[in-house]
Amino acid sequence: MSDDGSKRPWLRPSAQPLASCYDVALLDLDGVVYIGPQPVSGAAPALAKARAAGMRLAFVTNNASRSPATVAAHLRELGVPADADEVVTSAQAAASVVRERLGEGATVLVTGSPALREIVEAAGLRSVASADDRPDAVVQGFWSQLCYKDLAEAAIAVRAGSLWVATNVDVTLPSPRGLLPGNGSLVGVVATASGRKPVVAGKPELPLHAEGVRRLDARNPLVVGDRLDTDIEGANAAATDSLLVMTGVTSATELLCAPAEHRPTYLGCDLSALLEPQPEVVVDEQGARCGQWIARRSRDGSRGEVELTGDGPPVDGLRALLALSWVADDAGEELADAARALGRLEIG
Repeated sequence: MSDDGSKRPWLRPSAQPLASCYDVALLDLDGVVYIGPQPVSGAAPALAKARAAGMRLAFVTNNASRSPATVAAHLRELGVPADADEVVTSAQAAASVVRERLGEGATVLVTGSPALREIVEAAGLRSVASADDRPDAVVQGFWSQLCYKDLAEAAIAVRAGSLWVATNVDVTLPSPRGLLPGNGSLVGVVATASGRKPVVAGKPELPLHAEGVRRLDARNPLVVGDRLDTDIEGANAAATDSLLVMTGVTSATELLCAPAEHRPTYLGCDLSALLEPQPEVVVDEQGARCGQWIARRSRDGSRGEVELTGDGPPVDGLRALLALSWVADDAGEELADAARALGRLEIG
């Protein structure tokens, strides 16, 4: 086993705090800054210190049902100073897609919230109310008050040839009662009825990322998120460095099993990772080492044994296990073995 860590795109070291290395943090919200109505512990002071270090913040969300001003007000209520122009939503990205493809003045059937309609109109597009108006485009975003008629009008317009842009295709969304149907589920209704697929503006597709970079004039951004299949996949698709925080939906076991397109550049327990250097992970014939932790295969090479020994921050132990797993010749065996070794760490 050998590995050149300097060439590895994931789990890279950083001698300086990340807030000093990148000009803009493109921050996901739910699971990173807040969880539902509650702030993630320590998020507000960590972001304040990152700002003080010179890092600018952009709050980037797939949620298209709320206006940037509403999102910024919610952040301020949670102790995170934010202006509307620091919030970037998939609604804005969808409007930009339509304007770039069809030009200002194009007519749009908006299937979504009043906030989505306002954003479409602010982009220089004209909203219409019916497929009978022969709209140039349909923009579809989640709104809890959508009804059958709204989806039917969208399907008629899409089937007639309108450009169809979905703000995101998240199949579910979290709620206090569990997962509920998300925009992706409603997009599926229109797709089934029309026989077409939409252009997607939100993560992990590139339009939302490009919107955030453009609005913040980011030259060296860092994507910060908690989801592998949206935040991290989107960052990798855009060839942008990323930080995965473990305050949201991704478990350590899921991270062990992540394919290359879902692997982050950096790893942290929470947003305090923006304020810290990233340790080096060394992989050689002896195993994988990070800080005081070492992960190695059993000495006799027998199947079913990965040893994790050491002490110190559990996240360093996780880094060592990840490195050992991700460079394994037989990923299936190594992942199962490493997952068992997670029991030594207080990480889910």
